[in-house]
Amino acid sequence: MDTWPRLSLYFAHADVTVQTAQSSPARKRFVKKPNLGAMVAQDPHLAQHSEGLVRRWLHYEQMREKLVPSGHLRDASAWHKHVGFQNGTHNGVDGVWFREWAPAAQAMHLIGDFNDWDRNKHPLVKGKQGIWSIFLPQGVMQHGDRVKVQVTTDLANRDRIPSTIRRVIQDTQTMDFAGVYWDPPPYQWQSDRPARPNSLRIYEVHVGMSSERKGIATFPEFSRDVLFRVKRLGYNAIQLMACMQHPYYGSFGYQVSNFFAVSHMFGTPEELKGLVDQAHSMGISVLMDLVHSHAVSNTHEGLNLFDGSPDQYFHSGSRGDHPAWDSKCFDYGKPEVLKFLLSNVRFWLEEFRLDGFRFDGVTSMIYRDHGLNRQFTHYGDYFDVSNTDEDAVVYLQLANELIHELVPGAMCIAEEVSGLPGLARPIEEGGLGFDYRLMMGVPDHWIKLLKDQRDEDWQMGELVGTLTNRRRNEAHVAYCESHDQALVGDKTIAFRLMDAQMYVDMEIGRPNPVIDRGIALHKMIRLITFAMAGEAWLNFMGNEFGHPDWVDFPREGNQYSYHHARRQWSLVDSPFLRYGQLNAFDQAMQHLDDRFGILSEPNLEILGVHENRKLIVFRRGTLIFLFNFHVWQSQAKMPVQVPQACAYSVVLNSDDQRFGGMQRVHTQMTYSHQKDQSVHVYLPARTCQVLAPVQST
Repeated sequence: MDTWPRLSLYFAHADVTVQTAQSSPARKRFVKKPNLGAMVAQDPHLAQHSEGLVRRWLHYEQMREKLVPSGHLRDASAWHKHVGFQNGTHNGVDGVWFREWAPAAQAMHLIGDFNDWDRNKHPLVKGKQGIWSIFLPQGVMQHGDRVKVQVTTDLANRDRIPSTIRRVIQDTQTMDFAGVYWDPPPYQWQSDRPARPNSLRIYEVHVGMSSERKGIATFPEFSRDVLFRVKRLGYNAIQLMACMQHPYYGSFGYQVSNFFAVSHMFGTPEELKGLVDQAHSMGISVLMDLVHSHAVSNTHEGLNLFDGSPDQYFHSGSRGDHPAWDSKCFDYGKPEVLKFLLSNVRFWLEEFRLDGFRFDGVTSMIYRDHGLNRQFTHYGDYFDVSNTDEDAVVYLQLANELIHELVPGAMCIAEEVSGLPGLARPIEEGGLGFDYRLMMGVPDHWIKLLKDQRDEDWQMGELVGTLTNRRRNEAHVAYCESHDQALVGDKTIAFRLMDAQMYVDMEIGRPNPVIDRGIALHKMIRLITFAMAGEAWLNFMGNEFGHPDWVDFPREGNQYSYHHARRQWSLVDSPFLRYGQLNAFDQAMQHLDDRFGILSEPNLEILGVHENRKLIVFRRGTLIFLFNFHVWQSQAKMPVQVPQACAYSVVLNSDDQRFGGMQRVHTQMTYSHQKDQSVHVYLPARTCQVLAPVQST
């Protein structure tokens, strides 16, 4: 492929006619010319990998053209409108078509309640491209009928759940899963999607464990009992975990079996629509964890060996098995797999009116070794042809392109740990097209500090470096802990700070130095991460008020208990416990962003870092943030240089009594402006303040 002499074509700024390497000399197609030079200009380290950027762009261009010769990506995302159960006609008769892609199958029969599970009555006919079909006249099947498809292969006859089934249920006696023919009246939407927020503040939720009762909560319960809490706190988005059908509750939803079905544990598709509708009526956007990085290896519930061949949806051999997750890895180079996954993206966006996705396991997708035991210490790791799955890179580009075509205001977040350049840059720049990337190194750093170092030994410069170490031309979601840090075997920040003392000494007015330290640092850790580490914010439900304990789903090792798979809202609702004080601080933090647009403010300036006094001072927009991490030394009349020649008032103070502080600084304290353009502040030990300019009239 004679590509490299034409490198200059890919580093300019105009729409031109580009001839790809696979095009014939007489055939040219008008495409938007890539501007790969924009990424190189922003990150000069990429200059020596320009050939890699061009190679990726050509691969994207060629795969896209092969997938959708028409040029319209919508055409490649209509798989779910053809495969599966579809209302239609045959020879003038109304009814239902059922189609299934199974190229290696020898025979297929539709079975279920409608034919008393007779495996001979309703055979499918094999057509073009390995798609089998059968037509059932109207009335043969009823809404709610259980269904499966018997697949005859070289190996065996297996009863399988249709690949695009919309609902799955589990028999409480046999524990067997079955698909359900789902054809209810159309849901009547009441609310439009809210506008995309300028400052994205995400409340990460798991519906099943969102109730205080010891059991699995439902979509209606969440809508009734939790959404108002999200709104009151000031979050403007929720991120739903575990919504896609998964057979094992304890997988946290990351072992998906049926990609078009809502989790049977939480309720019906219409109940999920009701949740989304209610959230939208409250101005809350709804994102969903999208698991396209792998699939459950089960053969009774999932896609594995569906038509008898190991490589129908997944890579064959060892490459098809994820060594760490005991799951199957998609073959993103297959057109049918791309159409299946792109259709899945479109289905969730359109059917449930979602506002975007968090893509799980992006690192695992784009590297053949899944990023396991790899440090990514130099840029060559990102462009290593032998280790990069460039088909997966193209799939992510196509998915993001489709999402933003369907919903221009959609928000897509990548869970990616390698630091891949361009992850959250436009596709035409050679990026993957995400809107945000998770700031995954930050929670790891907090855990390291809290586990391995005394407060006295924390290095302020190192902390600032960690919180600000990100690609300035890409947007990041900041967080100090998510669901990952709450899982059994780990500890939340609150539990790591206060541990067993939380069980006995969280009563307001009860003195305990461990609790006092924990309350103080919990607020400081959250605020400095919120204000310094990104352009969006994420919090896992309950962490805002320091929910005690860990998250552990029912399993044999805990006698199948739900004690740790719930949220104890009564703790934060009690006027006698200190959980409410942490909750109030988190609420004040969210509302401060509403007032001043902290997260959407691009200008962050470090004003001072003092190691011995454990001080960090910085400016974001018009606000001044002051942190005193010293164990005992307070700062009286500490001079702080300010950008505006005016007085500054305290707009947030972690030492406020309502936040569990000692109220050593007045709630609405104003610091006078000094001749040297500074203000002199009082900053007690283990507290933080936020100052805003008081404009003279």
